[in-house]
Amino acid sequence: MITNPIIETLMNRRSVRKYADRKLSKEELETIVRAGQQAPFASQLYSVLHSTEVPIAFKASIWFAICVDAHKLERFMRLRGWDIVTNDLSLLLLGMQDAAYMAENMVIAAESLGIGSCFLGEGSLNASRVRALSKRFALPKRVLPMVELVMGYPDEDFPTRPRYPLAFTLFENRYPELSDEEVRKAMKVMDDGYLEQEYYRRYGVKIDREDGRDDGYGFDTYSWTEHISRKWGQWAKSPNELLDALKERGFCLSKEEE
Repeated sequence: MITNPIIETLMNRRSVRKYADRKLSKEELETIVRAGQQAPFASQLYSVLHSTEVPIAFKASIWFAICVDAHKLERFMRLRGWDIVTNDLSLLLLGMQDAAYMAENMVIAAESLGIGSCFLGEGSLNASRVRALSKRFALPKRVLPMVELVMGYPDEDFPTRPRYPLAFTLFENRYPELSDEEVRKAMKVMDDGYLEQEYYRRYGVKIDREDGRDDGYGFDTYSWTEHISRKWGQWAKSPNELLDALKERGFCLSKEEE
């Protein structure tokens, strides 16, 4: 690979789950958010909220909620005599991209300053979490918490985690018909890398099935592909509760209510 300081920062980034007792300065906070604002955006459909009130996951220094924000869009459109007519699905998809781009720029900016980070995924799946965050920050309608993120100075050191091989990621001109053998090769890269790292044994993973079945997996045999399979093979079968939470936030995704 070609390398330079920016690529090295990207390649060295890891999810940190143990932080030193050291606070971020106001200058560090503002630098991270300002760098986040330089991401490419559809219409800057985002807002960033933060808190240093404990408890924060992993005892990090600061916690962020990056939101999809159509409220500010509506406010300035109204001052120009316009109303939003774009459907909420399109608006949400673009807003999710804006929030994700913002969060990623923030993470890389922090990494360049020696500040670690970890994304928290519950807000994108859990309607109760959406409601709790909305209440905590008094979010107006048309603002949806999307990305939760903690940051702080790392108090641990470990190798970067494995990623899919490029052959399983980069396709030229068309999407290939992947053979089972090609998929198995990619699975092996991920699973072998997962099991090599003492990190996973140190922090542990939930290896029980939700149906209570003991299938013989332990910490020495559990794998990344098994872990990911259990997430998407057991979680959030129905979207209804999350759709209700989106509706409460002012976003309508139902054809019947268009």
